Amino acid sequence: MKPNKFLSMLGLAKRAGKVVSGEFMTEKAVKTGKAFLVIVAEDASENTKKNFRDMCSWYKVPLRTGPDRETLGHAIGQEMRVSVAVTDENFAAAITGSEMTKDENKGGSEYGDRTE
Repeated sequence: MKPNKFLSMLGLAKRAGKVVSGEFMTEKAVKTGKAFLVIVAEDASENTKKNFRDMCSWYKVPLRTGPDRETLGHAIGQEMRVSVAVTDENFAAAITGSEMTKDENKGGSEYGDRTE
């Protein structure tokens, strides 16, 4: 999936009400079992990345690294967002198939490449 299709799919999921954003809401979605996919901006702090990596590993939620926070926020109609959670299984599957993201839980390669 091309970068603009990845962002379009994320925007479509947001318009459908299947995306929550921001660290607190993303964490809440993961801990309550509502998140099917978490995307963290590539320019998030190392502490934030570690927090989400550990939490997603514990709750067995796929974690991907997406574009920078400005692009991620713009895709969902917000300003800047460091993290988003997709709360619909089908949207998560469509976004997971994208070459735009990196699988943190499986040790994926650099942003934009898939090693699966």
